[in-house]
Amino acid sequence: MNDAEMPYRTLGRTGERVSAIGLGGWHLGLKHVDKKLATNIVHAAIDRGINFLDNSWDYNDGESEVRMGKALQDGHRDKVFLMTKIDGRSRKEAAKQLDESLKRLKTDRIDLVQHHEVIRFDDPHRIFDEEGAQAAFVEAKQAGKLRYIGFTGHKDPQIHLHMLEVAGQHGFKFDAVQMPLNIMDAHYRSFARLVVPELVKQGVGVLGMKSLGNGIILKSGTVTAIECLHYALNLPTSVVITGIDSMEILDQAFQAARTFRPMGEAELDALMAKTSGAGSRGEFELFKTTSIFDSTASNPKWLGEEPERLASLMPA
Repeated sequence: MNDAEMPYRTLGRTGERVSAIGLGGWHLGLKHVDKKLATNIVHAAIDRGINFLDNSWDYNDGESEVRMGKALQDGHRDKVFLMTKIDGRSRKEAAKQLDESLKRLKTDRIDLVQHHEVIRFDDPHRIFDEEGAQAAFVEAKQAGKLRYIGFTGHKDPQIHLHMLEVAGQHGFKFDAVQMPLNIMDAHYRSFARLVVPELVKQGVGVLGMKSLGNGIILKSGTVTAIECLHYALNLPTSVVITGIDSMEILDQAFQAARTFRPMGEAELDALMAKTSGAGSRGEFELFKTTSIFDSTASNPKWLGEEPERLASLMPA
């Protein structure tokens, strides 16, 4: 691990040492990123010190996992902390998707598996139903297919808090939670203000995503890419996950990690002041204010069936 280029942090109470910047998996499967470039990006990231790799069962119809799995052969798998996400809400569908992810990633275990896109208030109860996805995750953990369990979402901090509440009612505490953490979030329906303090209190690993909002935040003209990454790194994040689709963007991520220093109050206030107008209505966080980023809303079949026992409660 290259400490000169990449600092490391602890993933909550797990004790795992993870790179402060994580490699986002979605970009690896984009059409303008060919297979060779995807492999080169993963190898260069690992060689330079990134050890946290993000992915999801649904990214680019599975191509992102396939490409990452290929890149992790020949000894690279054991150098990384591998994470993916599962959309299934039923035990059956979640177990099926997890097995597909294991095959694509060419591994017998995934370090962290997360319930993906918890963006509806009914998601937590579906997940923690006795026929729900959490049962599949627990079984998979007992079988050695995964090591840690988390969840992700990008819609509303209150839904995250509800998921934590429902988990607590079932006597479960997550190992990690992923959410949008960016400078615009500070001004609108803020995960940083509402969710992060609760995670820190519980010792849950904080995973930040959408630090540049898929590049949309830069279109506000108020902030640079490095400032966006520095803001996210300044929060009590274990990992800031960022999409990388070129060697130039990989260099940018390492530049942000290398030059980051904890922000003083005056520096942070200045950053807040110049972004407050642009951030106040959520127009540069379309994942919160539109359905454009809601892949499970467009593909409800990914979630699986509703619990059969609940159907019996419906009137004939």
